[in-house]
Amino acid sequence: MTYVVTDNCIMCKYTDCVEVCPVDCFYEGENTLVIHPDECIDCGVCEPECPADAIRPDTEPDMEKWVEFNRKYSEQWPVITQKKDPMPTAAEMDGTPDKLEKYFSPLPGDGD
Repeated sequence: MTYVVTDNCIMCKYTDCVEVCPVDCFYEGENTLVIHPDECIDCGVCEPECPADAIRPDTEPDMEKWVEFNRKYSEQWPVITQKKDPMPTAAEMDGTPDKLEKYFSPLPGDGD
């Protein structure tokens, strides 16, 4: 099992999860985060820390695409290990549907 970041993180990018991760398996894109599924130790401490409820275990239905999404971008983006401010749009974008199709940017973030 692994945990993955889903589309509700897009345009929010809260980093509360990053701060509690014991193995530094979060990677930063321009407007979202991902978890490297092969580095995640399945401890689950990140899931309740996410204000946007965007982190899910891969055992939930239809998570295969999110596992591959997280794997792909974690291999391209820089690691992030420290908490940062969320995106300015975080509060208004939290819960917006179809964020992957409408707002996702494949560009890397700054990392640490």
